[in-house]
Amino acid sequence: MPDSKIAKYPLQRREDSKILIFENGLISDSKFSNLNEILPEKSIMVLNNTKVVPARLIFQKTSGAHIEILCLEPYSPAEYNQSFAQNKFCTWKCLIGNSKKWKEGYVYFYSNGNVELEKYVLKAKVVGKENDKTLVEFSWNGGIIFSDLMDKCGKVPIPPYLNREAEDLDTDRYQTLYAEIRGSIAAPTAGLHFSEDVFKKISKKGIEIENICLHVGAGTFIPVKSEFISDHDMHSELFTITKNTIENLINRGNKKIIAVGTTSTRTLESLYYIGVNCIENKCIEPVKQWDPYNKTYKYSTNEALEALLEWMNKNKRDYIETKTGIIIVPGFQFRLVDVLITNFHQPKSTLLLLIAAFVGDYWRDIYNYALANNFRFLSYGDSSILFKSVAR
Repeated sequence: MPDSKIAKYPLQRREDSKILIFENGLISDSKFSNLNEILPEKSIMVLNNTKVVPARLIFQKTSGAHIEILCLEPYSPAEYNQSFAQNKFCTWKCLIGNSKKWKEGYVYFYSNGNVELEKYVLKAKVVGKENDKTLVEFSWNGGIIFSDLMDKCGKVPIPPYLNREAEDLDTDRYQTLYAEIRGSIAAPTAGLHFSEDVFKKISKKGIEIENICLHVGAGTFIPVKSEFISDHDMHSELFTITKNTIENLINRGNKKIIAVGTTSTRTLESLYYIGVNCIENKCIEPVKQWDPYNKTYKYSTNEALEALLEWMNKNKRDYIETKTGIIIVPGFQFRLVDVLITNFHQPKSTLLLLIAAFVGDYWRDIYNYALANNFRFLSYGDSSILFKSVAR
């Protein structure tokens, strides 16, 4: 991808982004502010309301060497809200920058002379490994909870391909307007284009809004390096969905389901396999990478969703929380998502594989059109709305 096509900064107004429209093999474009005119009238729009946390922390050794720590997910306590509520110490799974210079002992938060931050005496030490992640224990003074400490000391972990440091504008703009549940280290970027005005127009059209929450991890940036897709290890991500949302999906009738982003798509499509497991094994289990492809499934989508709802009622649950490692590649059978709103993705990414699965070979035409018509790519770039395609 030409570097000139990568949007390094967002536009001044969210809804001013362009939007590519793909429907019935035809490609056109418009402004995102006109989204209400493009959406099917009878539809349910599903948003990912995860919230990006300032998970990038810079520490310093006594020698002066800087150590960058990226907090991926909590380890002890393992539940997000519990970890964020700790006021003395907690342990996270992390990625370490400059790790060769930090084998043991404490490193201290690099305050860059900020006296207000120095009073917390935030320090970190390595306490173990889990697969390719480092377990880091954080400890601090002052009684402040970890989420507030992150807000004061951390930086927004903007994508590495922007090739710049996070700036003040990223705190606001690398976050959707509807972000609510803390936990992501990357924004569900399809939602960055939505403004209050766009939502008002959508509401007037009578389109229903549902929320899911999938915390986006570092795995979203891992390219497919293997020659064959079968050799790629897909990352898993935690998601939550409420009982009310599942009921609305069951009772959707002829309404189209519009997924805002690949994260919403992965969550929605994972529900079928979780429901099948409720039918066959009477329990909730994380969705494995190749579950959709390992056998032929005989159950309808609603049968799977109804089994999931029955399990929730039986176990008195208002929501389910589990992980999905699903990989969506050409040949995948979409059971819930009819329309996808998404940005333009990197070559050799699992996200691009998902697009190819959704629109078939048309993905090349779509991306060639975007390149030829000066669409801006990646997180801060332009948008597209794709209507599910049959193979040509």
